[in-house]
Amino acid sequence: MENQETVVLGGGCFWCTEAVFDQVRGVRDVESGYSNGHTPEPTYEDVCGGTTGHAEVVRVAFDPTVIGLRQILEIFFAVHDPTTLNRQGADVGTQYRSGIYWTHPDQAMVAHALIGELQEAGVFDAPIVTEVEPLANYHRAEDYHQEFFARHPFHGYCMAVAAPKVQKLRRVFADWAR
Repeated sequence: MENQETVVLGGGCFWCTEAVFDQVRGVRDVESGYSNGHTPEPTYEDVCGGTTGHAEVVRVAFDPTVIGLRQILEIFFAVHDPTTLNRQGADVGTQYRSGIYWTHPDQAMVAHALIGELQEAGVFDAPIVTEVEPLANYHRAEDYHQEFFARHPFHGYCMAVAAPKVQKLRRVFADWAR
């Protein structure tokens, strides 16, 4: 598709990250999946077992004439904790690591520059541990994970963890929310 760019983001549980980016103006598609592990075609159970090396991620396809990668990454850093290694809240394991998996080297430059700016400005109380790596071994998650928050807004995890992230998007990035 013309005027489309894709970046893959790991910000903990993919249900939460997908819920946020589904609400961002200029984002055309968000797909939950697994990336940057060593097992071909892993299942959710495989990834949760922690032996595949994969991160839970979302593949974000966006129109760069509407929203730029920097804005996508600013939202990403605001809605998850990029300072905790291999965890987001109560979700613990390498599959919940913070990561930016780029599809073009220019994306890595934008990510590294933003991380440097956030570190220098002292935005977070601890160092950012987000890995910035080329996308490798991406695999789409099972159908029941796709659009989970949209289909199950009253699921306990969605209400406790995903909904506050969507609310933060609407509060902090109101200009980018649909």
